[in-house]
Order: sequence, then C-alpha cells, then structure tokens
Amino acid sequence: MSAALHTLKDLFLIFTSILFIVDPPTVVPTFLAMTARDSPQTRRLMARRGAWTCAITLTVFALGGSLIFRLFGITIAAFKIAGGVLIGLNALDMVQARSSQQRETAVEKAEGMEKDDVGIMPLGIPMLAGPGAISTVMVLAGASKSIVTTLGVYAAIALTGAATYLTLAAAPAVERTLGQTGMRILTRLMGLVLCAIAVQFIIDGIRMSGGRGQP
Repeated sequence: MSAALHTLKDLFLIFTSILFIVDPPTVVPTFLAMTARDSPQTRRLMARRGAWTCAITLTVFALGGSLIFRLFGITIAAFKIAGGVLIGLNALDMVQARSSQQRETAVEKAEGMEKDDVGIMPLGIPMLAGPGAISTVMVLAGASKSIVTTLGVYAAIALTGAATYLTLAAAPAVERTLGQTGMRILTRLMGLVLCAIAVQFIIDGIRMSGGRGQP
C-alpha cells in the first residue's frame, strides 16, 4: 500500500471515528423535546451553541491529551485499550439503539427541558462531547505519527461540529424524513462500525504494549 493511500485510509478512519461516536442523529429526539417551546430561530441558536461546545471541548482534549498522558504516566497503549473498551460499550448501546439513553440521565433531560439555554449543557456536554468522544480524540491525537494525521484530527472535529449543527438545525425535517425506525437503523449501522473501530483500538493497544510503539 502506498504512503498516500495509507494516509487517506488513516484520515478516513479518524473522521468516521469522531463523527460516529458523536453521532448527531441520535440526539435529535431529545433535542426536539428540550426545545419544544422554542421558536425555529432559537432552536437553531441552541444547535449552533451545542455544536460549538462539542467542537471546542473535543479540540481542547485533543490538544491536552499528551500532557494528561505525561502527567499521570499513562502510555498511549494503555489509553488505546481503555478507549477501545469505552467506545465498545458506547457502540453496543448504539447497536441496540440505546445511544440517547446512555448519553444523558433522566435528571439531565428533565433539567434541559426546563432550561432556557440548553446549547452548552446538557446538549454540548455530555450529549455530544461525552466520555466516548473525548477519549476517542485523545487517543487519535496521541497516536498520530505525522503532521497530516494530526491536522486531520482537528479537521475531523471541525467537520463533525459542522455536521452536528446542520443535523440539529434541521432536526424536525430529519425526524420526519428518517422517523424513529430510520434513526434506529442508522444508529445500529454506526454502532456496528464503531464496534470494529473499538476492537482495532484494543488490538493496537495490545501490540504497542508489547514494546513496539511507546509514546
């Protein structure tokens, strides 16, 4: 495999990993419930704030990942295994179409429905930028071996933020078009891909812990 093709494959894996773990379509029903009393303009504003909060949070953790690793003496291999397990648990929920239940508690959802501004919390954090997404960007940024893939992580975060905004801004149309059944099918497909990504993270972490790639 040529170097260029290998880089393209890595960039595609980075983008799909981040997009699928954030998984904007599964947030649509809860977002609509929390903004049921808002005007379309306010709903778009909340969608924009949620997308920005998600993108900024993931960028901060991607930038600070290496510092956190050094501070706590954590190797990339160990974090890849831990991240793979966490992503796998999220993926299993998605395969069972339970992603939205896993991302926010009943209390958080109830508080969100009562709040005037749900964009930052609970929408941006933890519904979009949850533990699985944070651990994913930290692993991807920490394991990057070239400037191209490192920039690819931040580009993928930005693109995911844009896709999140577009999805939530058009939430009523998305729900009408896909319906509950369509969104569950999409969630299961994304979950299946994430399961494979999680297994690969764990395999890579085990290989690295054998002495072939300490950070």
